[in-house]
Amino acid sequence: MSKIKWKGGTMMSPVPAVLVSCSDGEKDNIFTVAWTGIVCSNPPRTYVSVRPERFSYDLIKKSGEFCINLPSSYLVRAVDFCGVRSGKDMDKFEMCRLTREQSQTVACPSVAECPITLECKVFEEKELGSHTMFLADITAVTVDERIVGEDGKMRIEKANLMAYGHGTYFTLGKRIGTFGYAVKKRK
Repeated sequence: MSKIKWKGGTMMSPVPAVLVSCSDGEKDNIFTVAWTGIVCSNPPRTYVSVRPERFSYDLIKKSGEFCINLPSSYLVRAVDFCGVRSGKDMDKFEMCRLTREQSQTVACPSVAECPITLECKVFEEKELGSHTMFLADITAVTVDERIVGEDGKMRIEKANLMAYGHGTYFTLGKRIGTFGYAVKKRK
């Protein structure tokens, strides 16, 4: 296979396109983030990287909390809107017709229409250049009961989640394997 060399860049793709909700106790906001992921499984930890000029930066810095809401692909217009408009002068929950839902372990609201939400409390901030990384403990996960099977396991493919890659949104959902299936002994 022949490859072309490019200079170093943000070529990790696709990445999750998530709605991050936050609040300073007076003003709630939602913004779109693609710079997020899991950093540790025990204890469960995650991060979001945010530019200091974003309106939500100060909300998270002040409160030390946020929710990572994983949207279904039918929310793509809201995800895009929340990524290109500022919450400084508008209520993006209202503008996108999204419902504030009371979170279990943090004061900021989550987005009711998202099938999965990770509630997060910041334990460290790292200034990394254009973005500050807010490292956080995942204090609760809420899951829409419609994507949980009778066996109590989450059926992630039913969530119809979305991803982002270099200016384009994608839908996910087709299962092509399970963890460890490549080495599992056949019956």
